[in-house]
Amino acid sequence: MSSVDIINAEGAKAGSVDLPASVFDAQANIPLMHQVVVAQLAAARQGTHKAKTRGEVAGGGKKPYKQKGTGRARQGSIRAPQFTGGGVVHGPVPRDYSQRTPKKMKAAALRGALSDRARDGRVFVVESFVTGETPSTKAAVATLRKVAQTKKILVVLDSQDELNWISLRNEPTVHLIEAGQLNTYDVLVADEVVFTKVALDEFLGGTEKSEEGDK
Repeated sequence: MSSVDIINAEGAKAGSVDLPASVFDAQANIPLMHQVVVAQLAAARQGTHKAKTRGEVAGGGKKPYKQKGTGRARQGSIRAPQFTGGGVVHGPVPRDYSQRTPKKMKAAALRGALSDRARDGRVFVVESFVTGETPSTKAAVATLRKVAQTKKILVVLDSQDELNWISLRNEPTVHLIEAGQLNTYDVLVADEVVFTKVALDEFLGGTEKSEEGDK
C-alpha cells in the first residue's frame, strides 16, 4: 500500500491518503484492458446507419426498355444496384454494437489502468479545487496546475460535488467524471488522474462493496 499527499486549494500539503495495493498496484493485463476498451467504444456507437435496398429506393417501377431487340443487357428496373441512384447491395442496416462484458473483467481492467498511472506517479489527490461556496474556474485551474501539468487530465469528483464541477467544466484540458462512473477508457486516455479526497473515498467504498458482492 502506497500513499500520496493531499493538496489543498493553496497548493500546500493537507495530509496524506493511502492507495490500496489491490486497486492501485495491481498487475496490468493489457489484452484485458484492450478488450474492455473496445467493448466500451462499441457500446457508444449509435448503430443507426442505413442504406436503402433496391426495394426501398423510390421509383424504378417501369421496365426501362423492352426485353429484346435493343442489343443491350436486359434490365427490369433503373433502381437495380448497377444503376446510379439504385439500391445498395448488402449495405449497412441498424444494429446494436454492444458487447457483453462481465463486471469482474471491467473491474480488473480499471484496476490495471489505475495501477499503471499510480506506478508512474500520475495519480493525485486534492482536498478541493476552490475555497468558499462560489465556483471559480480561474481558482480551480490554478489549484489543478499545482499537481498536474499535462493537457489531458481526468478529474474525479464525488456525485454531490457541484462546486468543483461547475468550476472545471469549461476547462478544455480537463475531463470530469463522477467516482461511480470511473472507467478504463477515460483513465487510459488521460495522462494524469486527479481525485478529490471525497471522490477517492467514494470510489474505494464502491470498490469494496463490489468485491464483497462477488464473494
